[in-house]
Amino acid sequence: SLHTCTVQMGPNGRNTACSSSPSNVQWLPIQTAFAFESLIQRVHLDIQVGEHTNNYAEIAAKDKLTELQLRVRQLMEQVDQVQKEQNYQRYREERFRQTSESTNQRVLWWSIVQTLILVAIGFWQMRHLKSFFEAKKLV
Repeated sequence: SLHTCTVQMGPNGRNTACSSSPSNVQWLPIQTAFAFESLIQRVHLDIQVGEHTNNYAEIAAKDKLTELQLRVRQLMEQVDQVQKEQNYQRYREERFRQTSESTNQRVLWWSIVQTLILVAIGFWQMRHLKSFFEAKKLV
């Protein structure tokens, strides 16, 4: 699977990275601490996934939402997460099916090649034995 990551440098050592995967795209805050004297770089990743990434109390205060509106927004985001998970599972199932079909095709062709080799060796042995017995005048 293909994962890309872009990093935007911010002030005070605060950076933002975007991770793109088949299931989700999110902007993540990254804290970095640099020690230039010893050339050591420490990166702290705080990764939050799914519906738990949102602070709904802050969203309700910012957008002036009622409790019902906030609950509707939470449910809509949960449905969105379920749809993303279903799409990801479909993608994985499709990839697994392609891998299985490719493997089955290769096994089939390998079996056919083995059978042809076995038949060819059998004919060669029959001809060789026949010529051997004819040379010894046993047949």
